Amino acid sequence: MIRAIVAGAGGRMGGRIINIIEADKDITLAAAFERKGSRFAGQDAGIVAGLNRALGIIVQEGLEGVIDEGDVLIDFTFHEATLNHARIAAGAKKPMVIGTTGLSAAEIDEIRNLARSFPCVLAPNMSVGVNLLYKLVEMAAKTLGDDYDIEIIEAHHRMKKDAPSGTALQIGRVAAAAVGRKLEEVGVYARHGLIGERTAKEIGIQTVRAGDIVGEHTVLFGGIGERIELVHKASSRDTFAKGAVRAAKWVVGKGPGLYDMQDVLGLK
Repeated sequence: MIRAIVAGAGGRMGGRIINIIEADKDITLAAAFERKGSRFAGQDAGIVAGLNRALGIIVQEGLEGVIDEGDVLIDFTFHEATLNHARIAAGAKKPMVIGTTGLSAAEIDEIRNLARSFPCVLAPNMSVGVNLLYKLVEMAAKTLGDDYDIEIIEAHHRMKKDAPSGTALQIGRVAAAAVGRKLEEVGVYARHGLIGERTAKEIGIQTVRAGDIVGEHTVLFGGIGERIELVHKASSRDTFAKGAVRAAKWVVGKGPGLYDMQDVLGLK
Protein backbone atom coordinates (compact mmCIF):
# COMPACT_ATOMS: atom_id res chain seq x y z
CA MET A 1 0.00 0.00 0.00
CA ILE A 2 1.41 3.39 -1.03
CA ARG A 3 1.31 6.04 1.68
CA ALA A 4 0.64 9.61 0.51
CA ILE A 5 1.36 12.96 2.13
CA VAL A 6 -0.99 15.73 0.94
CA ALA A 7 0.07 19.38 0.98
CA GLY A 8 -2.52 22.11 1.36
CA ALA A 9 -5.08 19.79 2.94
CA GLY A 10 -7.48 22.68 3.56
CA GLY A 11 -7.45 23.89 -0.04
CA ARG A 12 -9.91 23.02 -2.81
CA MET A 13 -7.53 20.60 -4.53
CA GLY A 14 -6.04 19.22 -1.33
CA GLY A 15 -9.47 18.24 -0.09
CA ARG A 16 -10.45 16.54 -3.33
CA ILE A 17 -7.14 14.63 -3.45
CA ILE A 18 -7.82 13.29 0.06
CA ASN A 19 -11.29 12.21 -1.09
CA ILE A 20 -9.86 10.38 -4.12
CA ILE A 21 -7.17 8.70 -2.02
CA GLU A 22 -9.79 7.43 0.42
CA ALA A 23 -11.71 5.83 -2.47
CA ASP A 24 -8.62 4.10 -3.91
CA LYS A 25 -7.62 0.66 -2.64
CA ASP A 26 -3.96 1.00 -3.70
CA ILE A 27 -3.06 4.19 -1.82
CA THR A 28 -3.75 5.56 1.63
CA LEU A 29 -3.41 8.93 3.36
CA ALA A 30 -0.39 8.88 5.68
CA ALA A 31 -0.20 12.59 6.55
CA ALA A 32 -1.59 16.00 5.63
CA PHE A 33 -0.32 19.47 6.32
CA GLU A 34 -1.01 23.16 5.83
CA ARG A 35 1.01 26.34 6.04
CA LYS A 36 1.98 27.59 9.49
CA GLY A 37 -0.85 29.51 11.10
CA SER A 38 -3.56 27.91 8.96
CA ARG A 39 -6.96 27.59 10.61
CA PHE A 40 -7.06 23.97 9.42
CA ALA A 41 -3.98 22.95 11.40
CA GLY A 42 -4.87 20.72 14.33
CA GLN A 43 -8.10 19.47 12.73
CA ASP A 44 -8.73 15.96 11.44
CA ALA A 45 -7.90 15.66 7.73
CA GLY A 46 -11.11 13.79 6.97
CA ILE A 47 -13.29 16.53 8.42
CA VAL A 48 -11.25 19.25 6.68
CA ALA A 49 -11.61 17.41 3.34
CA GLY A 50 -15.37 17.19 3.71
CA LEU A 51 -15.52 13.42 4.20
CA ASN A 52 -17.87 13.86 7.18
CA ARG A 53 -15.83 11.33 9.12
CA ALA A 54 -12.56 11.44 10.99
CA LEU A 55 -9.51 9.65 9.60
CA GLY A 56 -7.41 9.91 12.73
CA ILE A 57 -4.86 12.02 10.82
CA ILE A 58 -4.33 15.52 12.17
CA VAL A 59 -3.44 18.31 9.73
CA GLN A 60 0.05 19.48 10.70
CA GLU A 61 1.78 22.82 10.23
CA GLY A 62 4.51 22.48 7.61
CA LEU A 63 6.06 19.55 5.76
CA GLU A 64 9.13 19.04 7.91
CA GLY A 65 7.31 17.14 10.66
CA VAL A 66 5.60 14.64 8.33
CA ILE A 67 8.08 14.12 5.47
CA ASP A 68 9.12 10.70 6.84
CA GLU A 69 5.56 9.41 7.28
CA GLY A 70 4.74 8.68 3.64
CA ASP A 71 6.08 7.30 0.38
CA VAL A 72 5.11 10.21 -1.88
CA LEU A 73 4.19 13.88 -1.55
CA ILE A 74 1.32 15.41 -3.57
CA ASP A 75 1.40 19.22 -3.84
CA PHE A 76 -1.18 21.61 -5.34
CA THR A 77 -0.39 24.73 -3.33
CA PHE A 78 1.31 28.04 -4.18
CA HIS A 79 4.45 28.38 -6.28
CA GLU A 80 6.70 29.68 -3.50
CA ALA A 81 5.48 27.03 -1.04
CA THR A 82 5.79 24.28 -3.65
CA LEU A 83 9.41 25.17 -4.35
CA ASN A 84 10.25 24.97 -0.65
CA HIS A 85 8.45 21.63 -0.40
CA ALA A 86 10.45 20.34 -3.39
CA ARG A 87 13.68 21.28 -1.63
CA ILE A 88 12.62 19.31 1.45
CA ALA A 89 11.45 16.33 -0.63
CA ALA A 90 14.72 16.32 -2.58
CA GLY A 91 16.71 16.32 0.64
CA ALA A 92 14.70 13.36 1.91
CA LYS A 93 14.78 11.56 -1.48
CA LYS A 94 10.98 11.50 -1.33
CA PRO A 95 9.03 11.13 -4.62
CA MET A 96 6.81 14.13 -5.34
CA VAL A 97 3.87 15.06 -7.57
CA ILE A 98 3.49 18.77 -8.37
CA GLY A 99 0.29 20.15 -9.87
CA THR A 100 0.88 23.75 -8.76
CA THR A 101 0.54 26.35 -11.51
CA GLY A 102 2.14 29.78 -11.73
CA LEU A 103 5.70 28.50 -11.33
CA SER A 104 8.23 30.85 -12.91
CA ALA A 105 10.87 29.65 -15.37
CA ALA A 106 13.50 30.05 -12.65
CA GLU A 107 11.45 27.99 -10.19
CA ILE A 108 10.94 25.24 -12.76
CA ASP A 109 14.67 25.25 -13.48
CA GLU A 110 15.41 24.79 -9.78
CA ILE A 111 12.92 21.92 -9.53
CA ARG A 112 14.56 20.34 -12.60
CA ASN A 113 17.94 20.57 -10.87
CA LEU A 114 16.53 19.18 -7.63
CA ALA A 115 15.03 16.26 -9.56
CA ARG A 116 18.53 14.97 -10.24
CA SER A 117 18.36 13.53 -6.72
CA PHE A 118 14.69 12.48 -6.43
CA PRO A 119 11.79 11.48 -8.73
CA CYS A 120 9.28 14.26 -9.40
CA VAL A 121 6.21 14.46 -11.64
CA LEU A 122 5.58 18.09 -12.63
CA ALA A 123 2.53 18.86 -14.75
CA PRO A 124 0.44 22.03 -15.07
CA ASN A 125 -2.61 19.80 -15.55
CA MET A 126 -3.02 16.27 -14.22
CA SER A 127 -6.19 15.52 -16.19
CA VAL A 128 -5.96 12.47 -18.45
CA GLY A 129 -8.14 14.29 -21.00
CA VAL A 130 -5.95 17.38 -21.07
CA ASN A 131 -2.82 15.32 -21.54
CA LEU A 132 -4.49 13.56 -24.46
CA LEU A 133 -5.35 17.05 -25.76
CA TYR A 134 -1.65 17.93 -25.78
CA LYS A 135 -1.03 14.97 -28.07
CA LEU A 136 -3.90 15.90 -30.37
CA VAL A 137 -2.67 19.51 -30.56
CA GLU A 138 0.79 18.30 -31.51
CA MET A 139 -0.62 16.08 -34.27
CA ALA A 140 -2.91 18.80 -35.61
CA ALA A 141 -0.22 21.50 -35.61
CA LYS A 142 2.27 19.26 -37.42
CA THR A 143 -0.31 18.35 -40.04
CA LEU A 144 -1.72 21.84 -40.60
CA GLY A 145 1.62 23.68 -40.43
CA ASP A 146 1.99 27.38 -41.14
CA ASP A 147 -1.20 27.61 -43.21
CA TYR A 148 -3.37 27.75 -40.09
CA ASP A 149 -3.38 30.40 -37.36
CA ILE A 150 -3.21 29.04 -33.80
CA GLU A 151 -5.27 30.61 -31.03
CA ILE A 152 -5.87 29.33 -27.48
CA ILE A 153 -8.71 30.49 -25.22
CA GLU A 154 -8.75 29.45 -21.57
CA ALA A 155 -11.41 30.07 -18.91
CA HIS A 156 -11.24 29.52 -15.15
CA HIS A 157 -12.99 30.59 -11.94
CA ARG A 158 -12.64 34.08 -10.55
CA MET A 159 -10.34 32.93 -7.71
CA LYS A 160 -7.51 31.69 -9.95
CA LYS A 161 -4.42 33.81 -9.33
CA ASP A 162 -2.22 33.15 -12.39
CA ALA A 163 -2.91 33.92 -16.04
CA PRO A 164 -2.71 32.47 -18.56
CA SER A 165 -3.25 29.06 -17.02
CA GLY A 166 -0.34 26.66 -16.88
CA THR A 167 -2.34 24.35 -19.14
CA ALA A 168 -2.82 27.05 -21.78
CA LEU A 169 0.89 27.84 -21.71
CA GLN A 170 1.74 24.16 -22.12
CA ILE A 171 -0.67 23.87 -25.04
CA GLY A 172 1.07 26.88 -26.56
CA ARG A 173 4.50 25.31 -26.09
CA VAL A 174 3.35 22.03 -27.63
CA ALA A 175 1.78 23.78 -30.64
CA ALA A 176 4.79 26.07 -31.13
CA ALA A 177 7.29 23.20 -31.02
CA ALA A 178 5.21 21.23 -33.53
CA VAL A 179 5.57 24.03 -36.10
CA GLY A 180 9.18 24.89 -35.32
CA ARG A 181 8.61 27.97 -33.15
CA LYS A 182 9.19 29.00 -29.54
CA LEU A 183 6.22 30.27 -27.55
CA GLU A 184 8.48 32.76 -25.73
CA GLU A 185 9.11 34.43 -29.10
CA VAL A 186 5.66 34.25 -30.74
CA GLY A 187 3.15 34.25 -27.86
CA VAL A 188 0.59 37.09 -27.85
CA TYR A 189 -1.38 37.42 -24.60
CA ALA A 190 -3.53 40.51 -25.14
CA ARG A 191 -4.97 42.49 -28.04
CA HIS A 192 -6.48 45.94 -27.77
CA GLY A 193 -6.92 48.92 -30.04
CA LEU A 194 -5.50 49.31 -33.54
CA ILE A 195 -3.12 46.35 -33.53
CA GLY A 196 -2.63 45.84 -37.25
CA GLU A 197 -2.80 42.61 -39.19
CA ARG A 198 -2.15 39.37 -37.37
CA THR A 199 1.29 37.93 -38.10
CA ALA A 200 1.56 34.41 -39.49
CA LYS A 201 3.84 33.16 -36.72
CA GLU A 202 2.10 34.42 -33.59
CA ILE A 203 0.20 32.14 -31.24
CA GLY A 204 -2.53 33.90 -29.28
CA ILE A 205 -3.47 32.93 -25.73
CA GLN A 206 -6.50 34.71 -24.31
CA THR A 207 -7.79 34.50 -20.73
CA VAL A 208 -11.30 34.47 -19.22
CA ARG A 209 -11.93 34.64 -15.46
CA ALA A 210 -15.53 34.27 -14.28
CA GLY A 211 -17.69 32.65 -11.64
CA ASP A 212 -16.91 29.06 -10.73
CA ILE A 213 -15.58 27.75 -14.07
CA VAL A 214 -13.42 24.73 -13.19
CA GLY A 215 -11.34 24.85 -16.37
CA GLU A 216 -11.95 25.14 -20.10
CA HIS A 217 -9.41 25.19 -22.94
CA THR A 218 -10.13 25.69 -26.64
CA VAL A 219 -7.41 25.38 -29.28
CA LEU A 220 -8.43 26.97 -32.57
CA PHE A 221 -6.63 26.29 -35.86
CA GLY A 222 -7.92 28.90 -38.28
CA GLY A 223 -7.37 28.44 -42.00
CA ILE A 224 -8.83 30.15 -45.04
CA GLY A 225 -12.30 28.67 -45.52
CA GLU A 226 -12.32 26.44 -42.46
CA ARG A 227 -11.30 26.15 -38.84
CA ILE A 228 -10.67 23.24 -36.50
CA GLU A 229 -11.31 23.43 -32.77
CA LEU A 230 -10.09 21.09 -30.05
CA VAL A 231 -11.90 21.62 -26.76
CA HIS A 232 -11.51 20.28 -23.23
CA LYS A 233 -13.94 21.20 -20.44
CA ALA A 234 -13.52 20.09 -16.85
CA SER A 235 -16.72 20.00 -14.82
CA SER A 236 -15.12 18.80 -11.57
CA ARG A 237 -11.78 19.16 -9.84
CA ASP A 238 -11.88 15.41 -9.35
CA THR A 239 -10.44 14.92 -12.83
CA PHE A 240 -7.25 16.67 -11.68
CA ALA A 241 -7.24 14.91 -8.31
CA LYS A 242 -7.60 11.49 -9.95
CA GLY A 243 -4.71 12.25 -12.28
CA ALA A 244 -2.55 13.36 -9.36
CA VAL A 245 -3.24 10.17 -7.43
CA ARG A 246 -2.49 8.13 -10.56
CA ALA A 247 0.83 10.00 -10.89
CA ALA A 248 1.61 9.41 -7.21
CA LYS A 249 1.16 5.66 -7.59
CA TRP A 250 3.29 5.70 -10.76
CA VAL A 251 6.25 7.72 -9.46
CA VAL A 252 6.93 5.62 -6.36
CA GLY A 253 9.88 3.39 -7.16
CA LYS A 254 11.05 5.46 -10.14
CA GLY A 255 14.61 6.75 -10.38
CA PRO A 256 15.56 10.41 -9.97
CA GLY A 257 14.34 12.70 -12.74
CA LEU A 258 11.71 15.21 -13.77
CA TYR A 259 8.67 13.50 -15.29
CA ASP A 260 5.31 14.72 -16.57
CA MET A 261 1.87 13.23 -17.18
CA GLN A 262 2.90 12.17 -20.66
CA ASP A 263 5.34 9.81 -18.93
CA VAL A 264 2.69 8.65 -16.45
CA LEU A 265 0.19 7.89 -19.23
CA GLY A 266 2.72 6.35 -21.59
CA LEU A 267 2.06 8.94 -24.32
CA LYS A 268 5.71 9.62 -25.10
